[in-house]
Amino acid sequence: MRLDRRRVLGSGAGLFAALGSGRGARAADELFVKIVNRSEPTACAEKDNVTLELFSEEVRRFEVEAVHPAYIGTLNVDRWLPDLTNCEQVVSTAPVYSFHPARKTIYETVEWQLIGYVFAKFWRPTLVPFRVGEVVHEGFHVLQLWTRFQERAEEILVVYPGDGYWRARPLPPAHLRWTAYGTSFLVGPVETDGRPIVDIAAMAFDPESKTFSFDFVRGGKGTLRLARLDQERILLEVAFDRPVGGERPFAALRSMYVTEHNADVARLAWRVREGHFEEAPVMAFREAVGRELWAGRLVPSRHNTSAPDMVLRAFGR
Repeated sequence: MRLDRRRVLGSGAGLFAALGSGRGARAADELFVKIVNRSEPTACAEKDNVTLELFSEEVRRFEVEAVHPAYIGTLNVDRWLPDLTNCEQVVSTAPVYSFHPARKTIYETVEWQLIGYVFAKFWRPTLVPFRVGEVVHEGFHVLQLWTRFQERAEEILVVYPGDGYWRARPLPPAHLRWTAYGTSFLVGPVETDGRPIVDIAAMAFDPESKTFSFDFVRGGKGTLRLARLDQERILLEVAFDRPVGGERPFAALRSMYVTEHNADVARLAWRVREGHFEEAPVMAFREAVGRELWAGRLVPSRHNTSAPDMVLRAFGR
C-alpha cells in the first residue's frame, strides 16, 4: 500500500490544524529551561562526547523534533559507516552481560510494524518488561518502529529500554532512499551510570495512538507520542505525570563531535525570547536559558551525513 507523503498520523489533516492551533495557543505559556553543556573533546568519531542537559522544576510536557538538515537537498553521496580512526584508546569500562539473542515482531499491520531485539551482549543487566495490549513481553534491548512508505519499510524510531536512549528520523526525501540516525535523546529523570541514562522500570506501546508509555525507576510516569511524520520531519510529544524536578535533567541530547566536518552535532541555537535566537559552536557553548533548543549542522559531515538535526521546544506545565 502506498502512503501519501502528505499524510498525517491520527485524524488526517485535522491533526495538522490541531497541532498548529495548539502551538500558537501555548506560546505564551512556554517555560524557559536551563541548558547545560557537559561535552568533552575527543578524536574518536564513535564516542558520544556531546552531552546537552535540560533542567526545569516545572516542565511536564515538551516536543522533540528530528528534521532533515538544511543541506539535505545537496547530498549525492551519503556516509554512515563507523569510523574507528583514533579510537584505539577509547575503551569502555562498562560491564558486559550475556543474553540469548532473539528477534520478535511485537505488532504488525499493513502500514506499521514494531520489532524487538535481544542482543547477545549488552552493558546493563536488566531486560525491561514491555506490554502491548494485554500481552507482556519479558523485554528487549532495542525496539524499532517501522512504517510503510512508497512500497518499502522505513524505520523511523528506536528506543533502548535498558538505558532510555531514543533515536528518530523523518521519512527520506525524494532523492534519497535512506537516511542515517544521528543524535540520541533521553526523556525522564536523567542520571549517570557510567554514562547518562534514564532508568526505566517498565514500558508499553499503544498501537492506535502510536504512544509509548514508561514507568521510571525513580518514580513517575511518562509518554512519548508520534504526532507527525513526513519527508521533512518527525514530531514527538513527550509528557510526564509530574515534573522531574530541578535536581536532575528532564531531558538530554547525546551525540558526537570531532571537528565541524566530522560531527553529528556541530552548532547550537537557542531561543531566548520570541523571534530571537542566539547561536554558538557546540564545543564553545557552556550554559544558557531558553525556550527552544536546536542542535545540528550547517555543512555536510563525513559522519552520518544525512542524520537529522534535533529540536526540543514547547516546554510547558
